[in-house]
Amino acid sequence: MTARFTGKTALVTGAGSGIGRAVALAFAAEGASVVAAGRTEVSLDETVALIEKEGGTAAAVTADVTRSEDVRALVHRTVELFGGLDVAVNNAGVFRGGAPVADLPEEDWRTLLDINVTGVLLCLQAEVGRMREQPTGGAIINVASNLGAHRRVPGVAGYIATKAAVSALTRAAALDHIADGIRINAVSPGPSDTTMSLRPGETDADRAARTQRALPLGRVSSTAEVAAAVLYLASPDAASMVGSDLVIDGGAAA
Repeated sequence: MTARFTGKTALVTGAGSGIGRAVALAFAAEGASVVAAGRTEVSLDETVALIEKEGGTAAAVTADVTRSEDVRALVHRTVELFGGLDVAVNNAGVFRGGAPVADLPEEDWRTLLDINVTGVLLCLQAEVGRMREQPTGGAIINVASNLGAHRRVPGVAGYIATKAAVSALTRAAALDHIADGIRINAVSPGPSDTTMSLRPGETDADRAARTQRALPLGRVSSTAEVAAAVLYLASPDAASMVGSDLVIDGGAAA
């Protein structure tokens, strides 16, 4: 593996588990200094320990992406720790589902909007604010979902609406800020090897049997496969990718 990100700093939100952790590990493995951000200190420390065990460089910073002051402080701390901000991955998000639109609890709707949409907006604002001051600009990748702009299923309208908003916000921000030297793109994972893709009461084996029938690929995506797409978009190999939204879902939305 080449160290595509040696000398670079990558900030990853929601880095305490799942896709966020995989992305943080992947950047560190390719030479980046990584800031693992999220709300739970214990899980972030676990991510940092995994990176350091492999000889990488990382730091944990707690932040709530729904609070603009937290996000600004997160970006400031990233620069303070490692001297700049070259890549940002806005991965923090939540899932709420199980009810049709007419029965969607207002609290769930507001939580989805606050974290999945407003959280991404606040992160973009703070990250762009720093990156456009740098001669080298930067790259930002937002984590959307195949549920949203690409695919709809019953019972998860709130999640679908917020992730579709992330896809649209990504494209709009990309057009607004490419002139600042900042490339903004998205990835839209489908069912992945995380707890979010498990149905209530479902085991890993149950999910494997279900997705073998339901997905064209016959399995969920690994978190490493999603991370590989994120790193591609952040790398010089994707220099002409602006406002793209890569779907990684085993053919579910094809």
